[in-house]
Amino acid sequence: MTVRTSRRGRLLLGGLLTLTTALAGPVAAMSPAAAAPTGTPASAGPLAAAFDTAAARYDVPRDLLVALGYAESRLDMHSGAPSAAGGHGLMHLASNTQVHTLEEAATLTRLTRAALRAEPAANVLGAAAVLRSYADQVGLTAAARDDVNGWYGPVARYGGASDASVARLYADTVYDLLRVGFTSTRGEAVAGRPVAPRRGGLERAGVLGGFGTLSTDYGPAAWAPASTSNYTVASRPGSHPVTRIVIHMTQGSYAGAVSWFQNPAAQASAHYTFRSSDGAVTQSVREKDIAWHAGNWTYNTQSIGIEHEGYVDNPAWFTDAMYRASATLTRSLATKYGIPKDRAHIIAHAEVPGATHTDPGPNWNWTYYLQLVNGITGIGSGTVNTEASSLNVRSGPGASYPVVGSVADGATVAIYCQAVGSTVTGPYGTTSVWNRIGTNRYVSDAYLLTGYDGYIPTVPRC
Repeated sequence: MTVRTSRRGRLLLGGLLTLTTALAGPVAAMSPAAAAPTGTPASAGPLAAAFDTAAARYDVPRDLLVALGYAESRLDMHSGAPSAAGGHGLMHLASNTQVHTLEEAATLTRLTRAALRAEPAANVLGAAAVLRSYADQVGLTAAARDDVNGWYGPVARYGGASDASVARLYADTVYDLLRVGFTSTRGEAVAGRPVAPRRGGLERAGVLGGFGTLSTDYGPAAWAPASTSNYTVASRPGSHPVTRIVIHMTQGSYAGAVSWFQNPAAQASAHYTFRSSDGAVTQSVREKDIAWHAGNWTYNTQSIGIEHEGYVDNPAWFTDAMYRASATLTRSLATKYGIPKDRAHIIAHAEVPGATHTDPGPNWNWTYYLQLVNGITGIGSGTVNTEASSLNVRSGPGASYPVVGSVADGATVAIYCQAVGSTVTGPYGTTSVWNRIGTNRYVSDAYLLTGYDGYIPTVPRC
């Protein structure tokens, strides 16, 4: 996607708006077998206080506010850089030709746009003010505001989509997060609960990825066409050969990217966009047509552009579900158009001549992705064996990486790929093999009974 890719240092804010201490704290290293603390600690610190304050001031359900921020950014300020659609901060206050939540927040809160863009607490406060104004406009009373299910319309409007199906996709994403619960890497947690959102007129809107209009090019994809102002009609491969596949990151949310391509002012599009959480995919431009994704006309005419939900600087978006779903499409496209399944022909946006963008960035695992594209797609399993009650899970393949959780002794885990890391000695010997059991979740092979000595033949390398 065509985005600004400048990166400034992490903002250091003074007073009550200083949230970086809550957002970035090192986790003490522990031995691979040492038990990690159990349970999710209660949210505390400036970020939690920011949500508490904003929810109370504008009478918006706190967890709804957190879920919206998590859907937009994983509660990350992204060093102050805007999204592709001109959205700012962890709540994605946007300023573009179609969405003006940043300007609305400035009017409602009387805070400066600079503060709303850059200061986390101000950003949260601005989003709460905008949501409350939308609730007032549809007549939500004080009693009605206490019911999270009544906020569906304001949430859908906040997303700014012009297409009803995309608006429903946006709001459903927020309510799905409330339903299942989540814990962000920034330490903010929301427990799952039953939800029954009142969708109003959007109840009749098609569900992208469900029973709505489907792609005629690729069966699993939903179809949400980009504005005709954002691509060029063609008749590929007759008019132009298709020789490459270009991999992008959306620098924004899934629903936000699909919506942005429908905005005539975007002057950008991609053929396909994948969702992080489950690998759902939407097609916005037919393969025969030329999407405006690479920033290079020759490459645009001869390539398929694939977007992936997330930001280049936050690996939490890079899930196995998204990798595997995307690789399945790429494998299908490569077979259809005779594209070699290698790094010379499946490339990063950053590798397009003249590119000024960094996506998909250093967190994209090319080794894993290309193995999936080439059919090495097995998922292994292993049983935890540790002398302690549980085995620490780390964010990377090595004992020096932070502890991000634990798995119980005797538990069975799925193994998505295997990597070389630090050498560890455990019940199954001494090894440098680490197993990825989830997104940024690794355990040493020395503590897993997998049925193999080291690498599992059908499982990809990370």
